[in-house]
Amino acid sequence: MKLKYVPYYTYEDYKKWQGDWELVEGVPYAMASSKLINQIVLSELIFLLRLALGEKDCSCRPAVEVDWVISGDTVVRPDLSVICEGFEEDYIRRPPVMVVEVVSESTRRMDEEVKFELYEREGVKYYLLLYPETRSWKLFENISGRFVSKDILELELKGCEVSLDLSKVWR
Repeated sequence: MKLKYVPYYTYEDYKKWQGDWELVEGVPYAMASSKLINQIVLSELIFLLRLALGEKDCSCRPAVEVDWVISGDTVVRPDLSVICEGFEEDYIRRPPVMVVEVVSESTRRMDEEVKFELYEREGVKYYLLLYPETRSWKLFENISGRFVSKDILELELKGCEVSLDLSKVWR
């Protein structure tokens, strides 16, 4: 049962908002501004991914902070999405093969709990969490609808096998 006075928003409402927001099951979440170190780590990862995907002549590409419209009441903006189709649209419609979130204290709950469950449910194959403050990472692979922790960064992205050395993003 929904409470009578709890606000509920849709993608149509979301499109009219100013600033940076995400919408999860009708609930709006203000997005925190990125720290400089988070942006540097993200840009280094994009460089590594582009090199790795280019070497394999893969159709997958990294996309930074692009809206993923999951449903009429859920829109998220991952820090990085790896998509292999749907390049002709202004936003992502299908689950990305991989999502990366750069975790900070202000985004920890959203990244580790809310988005973890959402990405798992929606069928994202790989979910990578980067922690610049501790120079660490966590990788999960979706196996039979559940995220399972992986210890090595070897990914199979739509026929392209990619191995990442994240020590290069912490420089």
